[in-house]
Amino acid sequence: MTSRRRFIQIIPIAGASLLVARTASAQLVSEKDPQAAALGYVADATKADKAKYKNYAAGQLCTNCALFQGKATDAAGGCPLFAGKQVAGKGWCSAYAKKAG
Repeated sequence: MTSRRRFIQIIPIAGASLLVARTASAQLVSEKDPQAAALGYVADATKADKAKYKNYAAGQLCTNCALFQGKATDAAGGCPLFAGKQVAGKGWCSAYAKKAG
């Protein structure tokens, strides 16, 4: 039988494990996803349609976008535009907004 004290010690560890598992299992958004296609999302920013998206500029990446929910060094991270999925760090979409600072 587990004591209350042991139970209280286990709960934070279990919660953290679930959070890590959820984050690790998040899949990358597909360029064919309807939302991604509407925003011109590409996993490789150098392949952005420069003729269609005049606001694209070299050096714009998901990692330096204000919407990117990860570190600048992350290969992928969350984006509120694609709930439950991750975008490639080297990706780009027309919603790009330069990160402050």
